[in-house]
Amino acid sequence: MSEQPVRTVQALFDLTGKTALVTGGSRGLGLQMAEALGEAGARVAISARKVKELEEAAEHLRQRGVEVLLLPADLSQEAHVLSLAEQAVKELGQVDILVNNAGATWGAPAEDYPMDGWDKVMTLNVRNLFLLTREIGRLSMIPRRYGRIVNIASNAALGGNRDLMQAVGYSTSKGAVVTFTRALAAEWGAYNITVNAIGPGVFPSKMSRYLSERHGDEGLARRVPLNQIGDEEGLKGVALLFASDAGKHTTGQFLLVDGGASAMIAG
Repeated sequence: MSEQPVRTVQALFDLTGKTALVTGGSRGLGLQMAEALGEAGARVAISARKVKELEEAAEHLRQRGVEVLLLPADLSQEAHVLSLAEQAVKELGQVDILVNNAGATWGAPAEDYPMDGWDKVMTLNVRNLFLLTREIGRLSMIPRRYGRIVNIASNAALGGNRDLMQAVGYSTSKGAVVTFTRALAAEWGAYNITVNAIGPGVFPSKMSRYLSERHGDEGLARRVPLNQIGDEEGLKGVALLFASDAGKHTTGQFLLVDGGASAMIAG
């Protein structure tokens, strides 16, 4: 048997011919990662609840030369999750890369945390993230013995912060995402499917708007060793690593992208 030629670094990161589904892909971190995958050559499907925001995101991506498909869905609803999986496989032909970015947060002191807030966060961030991943695995990745799954957790998965934000449900859900990532990587490695998680710190987004309003961007930046919060490029390289053959021997990992905030000792 002849040896396969060693590919260049550029070839390892190239996603030409691959397909990707990015949930929560109409804005913020999801749109940033959709850009990265599309600019690397993937055909990208983005999903979100609001059609208008999806259309605006699609126009933005097309202007950057990205081939994009819109798949509206409310991933808090099980029926929508199942339909999204079927539609993505049907429209794309296959799903090579799944980026589980859609999520929700709810802030309140633990002693006052409402159960409807807890259930909302757990359903979207954990239960239905698993459901979509299971279905994409069954319908496309396992039969083809290939897949790249990228779960978006948070540096909040490491614990809480009573001064920055009291959100015990959110932190708990993101900790669950990290453990899910490691457990699934152990099971699905046999199918040549890698499963990794990214832990962003504070990036500009609708979800982080409360933090910016309360502490100000400068106040948030002072909590980060690099003295800045995330920007519109900060997740692109990591997402591309986990989605491409450059990361083919990396699975079950949780990579923090928070400017070093998680390296600081509280006190």
